[in-house]
Amino acid sequence: MSFRNFIDRLKNDGKLEEITYPVSRNFEAPKIARNIGSPVLFHDIDGNKAIMNLLGSRDELASLFNISKDNIIHKLSNVEPNGEIRIVDESPTKQIVDDEVDLTKYPIMTHFEKDGGPYITSGIVVSEYGDTTNASIHRLMVVGKNKLAARLVPPRHTYILHKKASENGERLPVAIVIGADPVIGFASTTRVPTGKEFEYAAALRGGTIELFKCDNGIKVPHSEIVLEGYIEPEERAEEGPFVDITGTYDHVRPEPVITITKIMHRKDPIYHGILPAGAEHLLMMGVPYEPKIYNAVDEVTTVKNVVLTEGGCCYLHAVVQIEKQTEGDGKNAIMAAFAAHSSLKHVVVVDNDIDIFDSDDIEFAIATRLKGDSDILTVSNVRGSSLDPRGESDGTTTKIGLDATKILKESEKFERARIPE
Repeated sequence: MSFRNFIDRLKNDGKLEEITYPVSRNFEAPKIARNIGSPVLFHDIDGNKAIMNLLGSRDELASLFNISKDNIIHKLSNVEPNGEIRIVDESPTKQIVDDEVDLTKYPIMTHFEKDGGPYITSGIVVSEYGDTTNASIHRLMVVGKNKLAARLVPPRHTYILHKKASENGERLPVAIVIGADPVIGFASTTRVPTGKEFEYAAALRGGTIELFKCDNGIKVPHSEIVLEGYIEPEERAEEGPFVDITGTYDHVRPEPVITITKIMHRKDPIYHGILPAGAEHLLMMGVPYEPKIYNAVDEVTTVKNVVLTEGGCCYLHAVVQIEKQTEGDGKNAIMAAFAAHSSLKHVVVVDNDIDIFDSDDIEFAIATRLKGDSDILTVSNVRGSSLDPRGESDGTTTKIGLDATKILKESEKFERARIPE
């Protein structure tokens, strides 16, 4: 499936809003996208097309995989990154090639009032150094007509590859992919073995992913836009402020600069913008961690489902559904979840009769099955998320796990009344 195929499917299913009147890239388009919430296609952002909220809900994600929402976790936790990759010579991405780079021609948006500048928020940065490759989404702030400041988080793969190249006084070749098959975008956010993002996407898709080679040697998938260039070894620019998943501002840092040397794109390209702290951002950040938690909990008890909740920024709060076997299973599940996702702050473990997609049902479990002095696990002074405004300056925090499961030997006390058919 191509980027445009998925947009067409959204439209045919009646899930796509279209804005045909002129809209500004500065604040106006992001505000409309936030207010609408569902996928929205802008036909005229300063003369360009752009889409936002492409994967704005679990329903859209389930549609992407042709499964039900409840089965997302089971699909993701059972797919191995071993799909087929094919290298090809031609691509619709090469329809227009621009060697005179001017990023201001594209609808790169400024989202919030204190933003450091316009940001590319959906760019998959594909990099290669030595025999190691990586594909991952990074926020990219425009700092010149051909310059981007890239937030490279240590010790993630792009950061490591850039560090190795810099130590040898070399520029790191990269290509920034915007508007690829949404499965590829999702796969690039998932923690898979090094260099296996495209193989994972192919496995998720159940087909072949085609890649073509840029002039700097980087191989990329077909997409709407590709920015080709290099991360400079020493050059830095102040990056930020930027609104991250918590809806609060991340602080300004000196970050590496990417020099863009060439832009390729389809005729009349459709730019993809992800609204910071919006539903798509949360989904892309959170869902890839759910199978990690699922598989870790599966080692200690019978796990049924896992969700990182929207109220917890799809990153800091998890609900884990288990089929309890022994009284210790709840706390074991809590510890396994914290080990699998170190940024996790709070975990609630519930029984399999609780709907983990219903916040009222989760609250019911806490209200009727949790006893404060025996069912709450507190872990102090541990590594948390740097995005948590309540965390310490060194990243440490306090984590809390709630065992909101039934007492097995008294299970009849917790039986929920049913009306028969």
